[in-house]
Amino acid sequence: MNLITSDLYYNIDHITKTLGNSSDIVIRDFQAGKNGDIKLGIIYTDGLIDSSFVQDFILDTLMVKIRNSEVDLKDLNLPNWFEIIKSFSLPVGGIEEITDFRKLFLHVLSGDTVLLVKGFSKGMVIGSRDWVDRGVEEPSSQTVVRGPKDGFTETLRTNTALVRRRIKDPNLWLETKQIGEKTQTDIAIMYLKDVANDKTVTELKSRINRIKIDAILESGYIEELIQDEVYSPFPTVYNTERPDAVAAAILEGRIAILVDGTPFVLIVPALLVHFFQSSEDYYQRADIATLIRILRYISFFLALLTPSLYVAISTFHQEMLPTPLLISLASQREGVPFPAIVEALMMELMFEILREAGVRMPRAIGSSISIVGALVIGQAAVEAGFVSATMVIIVSLTAICSFVFPSNSIAMAFRMLRFLFMILAATFGLYGIILGLIVMVLHLNSLRSFGIPYLSPNAPFILQDQKDNILRMPLWSLSKRPRLISQKDTDREGRISPKPPR
Repeated sequence: MNLITSDLYYNIDHITKTLGNSSDIVIRDFQAGKNGDIKLGIIYTDGLIDSSFVQDFILDTLMVKIRNSEVDLKDLNLPNWFEIIKSFSLPVGGIEEITDFRKLFLHVLSGDTVLLVKGFSKGMVIGSRDWVDRGVEEPSSQTVVRGPKDGFTETLRTNTALVRRRIKDPNLWLETKQIGEKTQTDIAIMYLKDVANDKTVTELKSRINRIKIDAILESGYIEELIQDEVYSPFPTVYNTERPDAVAAAILEGRIAILVDGTPFVLIVPALLVHFFQSSEDYYQRADIATLIRILRYISFFLALLTPSLYVAISTFHQEMLPTPLLISLASQREGVPFPAIVEALMMELMFEILREAGVRMPRAIGSSISIVGALVIGQAAVEAGFVSATMVIIVSLTAICSFVFPSNSIAMAFRMLRFLFMILAATFGLYGIILGLIVMVLHLNSLRSFGIPYLSPNAPFILQDQKDNILRMPLWSLSKRPRLISQKDTDREGRISPKPPR
């Protein structure tokens, strides 16, 4: 039977058996009223509730204050007891009625307190959630020199509050639902009703509603299940643990997806240009932000193509090098027994292993292990004649450039593609690199993120959006929201005068 009955003790027995008499589930029956006329039962999960709240505002009110009050509940009709307790007796905020055990178990296991009354086939859900969380700290994956230092936590309500704190607009809508047959994970969708594209909101809700899975343990589950293209190294969903980045995205017309249990919030739609932008770009002056963005694009080409260009030129196109440089490279490779492609793959693979080892090692020694390992192995490999000194410099430059990207997900894509370009360079030389670039651009041009072209505002070319693309124009000139993302309210309200003060 799935419905709550009017028999209090049958309900308590059914709850106990269903939950396996778990030690952290507190189930207690007691009496209220001057003469103990009301029989009640209370159910909650120890560790997920505010124990002082339950003691002071629920148990103390029902067991002590009602007993000492002048009103005798015996004089009231029995059918009114439930409403009297709900409306007049409990000094708490959120109370919800439930009639079936499925919702009862969901609320109890989520940290709410459920109150059952004998003689009534329904229960009261009292909001009492309060568990130990990490607290608001500085984000570890997306640090900035200038800007807010607070980051999302693993608690959904804390994360929504961090966004609400920045956007005090009644049109900021928040919709919550549970996903996961076993975990019943809370997820929230936040967007500006008067700015976000209705079609994008509808499409996102449709994709989320189609998710049928046992567990959602991190936002990465949602990201993989709602992304546009599965077999692509390029991400079409942006993730961040910075509340200011989420607030800025929502103000542009994008939609945020917050998942309980993780500090990483998803943002859709996500275009390629967004992965090259950082929150700090808007906290610095326009000229500094533009220079930093140009450096990111230069680093992109260096991280992607430097090893493959070295392999192609040293293997097929030596005539492109000046004679002194060619002689220097030839003298360095004189004792190396491997071709350039094997040398490059060995060093790149070794660096990826060292990077992963540095991430998995304890934080106190992780960075030391990766630095010492790279120095020792690189120096020893050169002295032993396995690789040339030039290759060590190239791999180091590639590794440094890959750390410039603000988003780790796009850096992972370039790390994978780098190996493919090295194989093409070793097979076809510069022709292989050009062919790989053409295929990559065609693939990028075919991608969509919730219906928005992945390469916009470059393809299709949108002139007004070039103010916040590779160049970051002054804030007073950014009077329009991105055209393809926000098609309802394109003007930014309260913008500064077009002429900056002298």
